[in-house]
Amino acid sequence: MRSASQHQLDELNEKVATLTVELAEAAHKQEEYRKLYLLLLEENEKLKRGLNGKKAEKLPKNDAQLTLAILELLLGKGQAAKASETEAEETEVQPHKRKKPTGRKPLPEHFPRIEIEVLPPEVRAEGIDSFTRIGEEISEVIEQRPAATVVVRIVRPKFVEKSKTDDENTVVHTAVPPELPIERGLAGPGMLADTVVKRWQDHLPLNRQSSMFGRGGLDLARSTICAWHMGLAELGEPVVDAMHEDALDQPYLCTDATGVLVQAKDECKNGHFWVLVAPELHVLFKFSKKHDSAAVDDLLAGYGGYVVADAHVVYDHLYLENGGSAVEVSCWAHTRRYFFKALASDPERARSGLAKIAALFRIERSIATAPRKKKERIRKEKSVPIVDLFFEWCDAESLSVLDHTPIAVAIRYARNQRDGLRRFLSDGRLPMHNNVSERELRREAIGRKNWVFLGSEDGAKANTVFVSLLASCQMHGIEPWAYLRDLFCLLPSWPRSRVLELAPAYWNKTLEQKDTQQRLAANPFRAVVLGAGDHAITSTL
Repeated sequence: MRSASQHQLDELNEKVATLTVELAEAAHKQEEYRKLYLLLLEENEKLKRGLNGKKAEKLPKNDAQLTLAILELLLGKGQAAKASETEAEETEVQPHKRKKPTGRKPLPEHFPRIEIEVLPPEVRAEGIDSFTRIGEEISEVIEQRPAATVVVRIVRPKFVEKSKTDDENTVVHTAVPPELPIERGLAGPGMLADTVVKRWQDHLPLNRQSSMFGRGGLDLARSTICAWHMGLAELGEPVVDAMHEDALDQPYLCTDATGVLVQAKDECKNGHFWVLVAPELHVLFKFSKKHDSAAVDDLLAGYGGYVVADAHVVYDHLYLENGGSAVEVSCWAHTRRYFFKALASDPERARSGLAKIAALFRIERSIATAPRKKKERIRKEKSVPIVDLFFEWCDAESLSVLDHTPIAVAIRYARNQRDGLRRFLSDGRLPMHNNVSERELRREAIGRKNWVFLGSEDGAKANTVFVSLLASCQMHGIEPWAYLRDLFCLLPSWPRSRVLELAPAYWNKTLEQKDTQQRLAANPFRAVVLGAGDHAITSTL
């Protein structure tokens, strides 16, 4: 039988073991809180000094080999070698980047050339007849002329038939005025397109445009330009509405939102710009007073494809599991952002998570231009194992991280979005991130720094019409001023049943149509803008 002293010794050992575990847990928590303290201290110092860190959510350059090392550790050297072979195969898909050419690029051929001949002083002194010309050296310099604003004087002669000049019922014949984008307006299509591009492509507020015109001798009030844009927005709205309907027929869409201030009587109100991207087709913007489910319905009601978006609750009712008709595709870039925020407080875990995500992005870059089936095959071979291991790691680390710390938030976000984050693996059409929406939203963010707030909700509507058209022009490589100029020439008499043909996605094809060419050729304002000459133009209208 064990003695009483031996029993007491065992109890004492158990207490020591328990206290040792508790002490280790307390030390762990103390270390976590110390990291948080140092992080907050650093951020506080940066705020005091007005310093901002870099925004690129990438691992430092000295971590370039970290992704490969983790892949070898997780997949084993054999699988890692296989992954390297597959990656080498994919380099054939993506073209090699060309080195930047050295020297000066040739200037565009369509620019007017004005030749200046510079003679040597000896030739000027003795006369050109005393020398034989044996060649020449040519160089080109770019010069700028003042903007050419012209006044188009529209002359409509009146006629009567000579045989009826004495008749009391003489009929006077006068041509119908040429069609303008804004009826009885002051500006032609080229002028209107210029102000729209300056306002929403170059982000020049109307007061700056008014000053610029004033320096050229044209007194043009800000309110006048604003009235033009409101009328033009109403004219162009059917095109954007048709683009929206066309976008809802696409297999997947990307969406995001950003805040904006709207002028009010006492203080500015909050509003929101939404972007909806149908990749390689349309970029669309909408405005809403609130960032809520009703605004999402206005954007995506009834849509039955894939929705690439962040994890905000306003989208939840769209998805199949909540009674909707869409399928959620989560964004790995948003997930990466949470781990990036945890770098300062828990660098070891954050780097481990970021390295796995970086491996996925590296694979996606290598197959960016690959066909759908090839993407699906490579994702199955290379990306699926990494995604599986990433979530296994998240599940294991979730048991040891301290609640409410940045790394705990990052891991919890990833685990909650597990199904949506895995969605891209099964369909080669789907992207693994929503960066395209965020890039397009920068248009509004850059503009917001210049015009600060919207003047009204009607102004917000005009904004979304033209930013949608301009962003879609950029997507398809279309020069925005020429597009808007011709769009304003065509829209007033264009059949409403064919407005989708005027969208940037279908613009080049529309320009090839004989009907379109005839309509544009008949517009006298367009002839003036294209430089038909300073002489009189006789319209056939």
